Amino acid sequence: MHKTKLFIALLGIGILPFTGFAQDKKDKAPANWYNLDYKSDGIMGVSTEKAYELLKGRKATPVIVAVIDGGVDVYHEDLKDVLWINKKEANANGKDDDKNGYIDDKFGWNFIGNANGENVNYDNLEVTRQIKKLDPIYASVLPSTKLNEAQRREFVAYQKMIADYTSKYDEANFENTNYGRLKLNVDKFVAEIGKEPKDITKTDIENYKTENRDIKTAISIIKKATEKDSFEKFYEDIKEADEYFGSQIKYHLNKEFDPRHIVGDNYEDATERYYGNPDVKGPDASHGTHVAGIIAAKRNNNIGVNGVADNVEIMSIRVVPNGDERDKDVANGIRYAVDNGAKVINMSFGKGYVSNKKAVDEAVRYAQEKDVLLVHAAGNDGKDIDINPNFPTKYFTNDQEAITGEASNWITVGATSWKLNDELLASFSNFGYKSVDVFAPGVEINSTMPENKYKEQQGTSMAAPVVSGVAALLRAYYPQLSAKEVKEIILKSVTKVDQKVKIKKDGSSKKVYLDEISVSGGIVNAYNAIVEANNYINKKK
Repeated sequence: MHKTKLFIALLGIGILPFTGFAQDKKDKAPANWYNLDYKSDGIMGVSTEKAYELLKGRKATPVIVAVIDGGVDVYHEDLKDVLWINKKEANANGKDDDKNGYIDDKFGWNFIGNANGENVNYDNLEVTRQIKKLDPIYASVLPSTKLNEAQRREFVAYQKMIADYTSKYDEANFENTNYGRLKLNVDKFVAEIGKEPKDITKTDIENYKTENRDIKTAISIIKKATEKDSFEKFYEDIKEADEYFGSQIKYHLNKEFDPRHIVGDNYEDATERYYGNPDVKGPDASHGTHVAGIIAAKRNNNIGVNGVADNVEIMSIRVVPNGDERDKDVANGIRYAVDNGAKVINMSFGKGYVSNKKAVDEAVRYAQEKDVLLVHAAGNDGKDIDINPNFPTKYFTNDQEAITGEASNWITVGATSWKLNDELLASFSNFGYKSVDVFAPGVEINSTMPENKYKEQQGTSMAAPVVSGVAALLRAYYPQLSAKEVKEIILKSVTKVDQKVKIKKDGSSKKVYLDEISVSGGIVNAYNAIVEANNYINKKK
């Protein structure tokens, strides 16, 4: 599930923060910070600009990077020149000109729409879908009921799901009520001021007088929030929070809601491949567009931002709704990317439960056989995913959920900030000594948004494309390297820091080194990776 999360400083009124995405910001990082170098700039970026100094004069072969996400605005000013275009399908004529099974797939494919152009926007969380499926079987089961081993295991999992679902629903209901009330009163304030939110100044706020107690409370929140940000930014945050928690109640956690009929596939048939439509933007392309820009926004064009990689073609594959993605679609998205030439696949999504792991595992094995690198976001729950998996994972399992192997073409990415202190690890980032491979910048990342806009966002969803960009850089300038070799080089060339970071574990905070909570023990570094690639190639000679 891709989640655009934010933090609003709503202190002293009983409203909880909108997730744990906040960093304690004493100042702001430069807009391009993730590409900067610590030695040169004093910022814990990945040394992209420095890496290009090593690559001067070296030829590159463009690499296709698939962005499996919620949609990409392919007409964005900073992305339109770096897109993968299926030339045989460039003219929309309603025919499958290249005979790949997908009609008019010019920029990629959308697996959550139908041939009539209708698209899924909202969907459930996976836990909601699982409970709906298991309720008829286990809702009336008592601990004393006789069950066989498989049933007992499923019943225990069901009980855990119920507890998780109830907790999520209670929180969402509380937040929905409070943010809804706050937005109502902020809207009253805006109406009485008589200006657009973008035009409301701090003077307007200070001079505003009211006897309405609820609006007074809203004004105190506004004053606190606008100490550093504009009212327009505050208003957008409130709107987004209100929409997010409203969506949780109406769609994500609503067991009666099921939009799959829109797609029109046989959902139970995981082998079904050919469904969907060519609309890769869909109804909400904000997350995928932001991810695509981090990887490949046109460099040095004096527009917007600089992506990490400079010889990339972005393939857009839509499988992630506003809710949790479905495993059948994820598997098909991976297969589509592989079959159409992608060498790197970015997957900035994840969920706590899985429906058809076998289908996804088979697709990952297919990508491994075809030498395609998969880069996955670790997730934003601030948890140890060695214990609490964030699906999909790099581990293959059997029907009894026992691990049977590990994908050699897979990198899981956690998120870091720009500060070399105990808050280097983003407070929201998942971690795991075995399950998280590397860390990368994921806090306050400025990138592309639909309709030629730009915005800062944060999450491991932003860290994964930084690594995808570095991987694409290696595969473009060193095409002889395999996916497995690129992974090895990225992990071997990380920046290691002699700095403990804060994590929450077992109900309390503790400080650890990065090598205690990841495989590589460091932050991805493009410059070091180029140096390591040169050494690697020279040794092979």
